[in-house]
Amino acid sequence: MRIGLLGTGPWAERVHAPVLAEHPGLEFTGVWGRRPEAAEALGAAHGVPGYADLDRLLAEVDAVSIALPPTVQAGLAVRAAEAGCHLLLDKPVALTVPDAKAVAEAVREHKVASVVFFTVRFGGEQIPWIERQAELGGWFTGRSDWLGSVFAPGSTSPYAASPWRVEKGALWDVGPHALSVLLPVLGDATQVTATAGPLDTVHLVVRHAGGASSTLALSLTAPLAAGGTGMELRGEHGVVELPPRGEGPVAALHRALDALQASAASGEPHPCGADFGLRVVEILVGAERSLASGGPVAV
Repeated sequence: MRIGLLGTGPWAERVHAPVLAEHPGLEFTGVWGRRPEAAEALGAAHGVPGYADLDRLLAEVDAVSIALPPTVQAGLAVRAAEAGCHLLLDKPVALTVPDAKAVAEAVREHKVASVVFFTVRFGGEQIPWIERQAELGGWFTGRSDWLGSVFAPGSTSPYAASPWRVEKGALWDVGPHALSVLLPVLGDATQVTATAGPLDTVHLVVRHAGGASSTLALSLTAPLAAGGTGMELRGEHGVVELPPRGEGPVAALHRALDALQASAASGEPHPCGADFGLRVVEILVGAERSLASGGPVAV
């Protein structure tokens, strides 16, 4: 599979480009970015050309791996799908329901494969854990704490300069990760209630279609000493915890790209594809509406 990279920022430089260059089943073809000089530099670091013309890159690849802000990703994903390219998408797919819906519709219309890169969903220990808990069923409630320190005093995170993270906060940055695990295990969300905490912190209560409920604590401004993630399920089979992540996003992206190749070869949509990405956006928009109204919102 010939694949191009869209994006030149820290996420593209630190994760996407190295993985595309070393993945044994891919032919890394080139890089496009909104700054042509950055595309040239990132491409040169991995022995591929930088493209100033996006349409030319799309014409010369079978797939694209997108490492761009969600405000930019949606339109370019539609454009890539229209060119017949399979899509490795970043989360969130978009920041509005219409934009996310346009991506999902383009994937269906042009019959391309899509995978949304939720890092936990493609973790080596997390994949079998999620599948096992979904198979067991009988869960009564779930809890997910995703407390990051990207914007905390003393943080050295390379993502602290991300404008969309500054504007949208933890709900949109780490909320998708929590939902990507809870939804396949507890079932689709039917209602969400959101309450603001300190700074960008948000607390969600979610009702699920199967009758279970879950709570989420999300932040990018937790003190460095208080940061961390954890997920717990309680139900008929007792109490279980999501295994801690023992590897970084590089290994997870390799698996996500394997999943994209498999979906493209089989023609079967991946459960973590553009439609799932759309559903996550719908729930997050519902949470924003709940924050504004102060009450529960059907999703």
